[in-house]
Amino acid sequence: PDVLTPEEIMALLKELPDPLRTMIELDAFTGLRRGELIGLRWQDVDFENLILHIRRSVVAMVEGAPKTEASLKDVPLDAQTAESLWAWRHLSPYASPSDWVFASPHMKGRQPYWPGTLWRYYGKPALQRAKITKQVSYHTFRHTFGTLLNANGENPKVVQELLRHASLKVTTDVYMQAVGPQKREAQSNLVKLVRRGAVLEIKPA
Repeated sequence: PDVLTPEEIMALLKELPDPLRTMIELDAFTGLRRGELIGLRWQDVDFENLILHIRRSVVAMVEGAPKTEASLKDVPLDAQTAESLWAWRHLSPYASPSDWVFASPHMKGRQPYWPGTLWRYYGKPALQRAKITKQVSYHTFRHTFGTLLNANGENPKVVQELLRHASLKVTTDVYMQAVGPQKREAQSNLVKLVRRGAVLEIKPA
């Protein structure tokens, strides 16, 4: 799959309108799966402690459990990304704790936006304006998140924990645990790297 560079991520964010801009910023800096992203409710966002609680996944507007047990782990939220979410909450007409973070006004807030529709109408034109010719979808941002963490020299176990994959290796699962501060530091390193447009040598998987 194609991987975006830090420069491309920032160029794209500048061209996206809300709510897609905030959605993609959150995706790029947390690595959430698409269903987890649109499945967020405001009560899942802990602004005080900068944590996202992953409690559900919404696929084809059907609410269900996240992909695996490991997917239920909390995700650290970078302070700047939290500010963007906070700003979006003040713009959204659906800001109660039980409301969807990305609630669709066309459905009077009863369900989230259809992510594919948002991307088709706003994401693809933004790619053209940003002069990005790569094949980009929501999964691109998750894949890019993991690739950039790896390219930035982060501990593989920490990367696994941030992506909430079920297993890296049995040995590392049993004998290594990535603590909260390690995960938060790795995520913050990535956010700083992207926002300043650092150049990384990204090797194909």
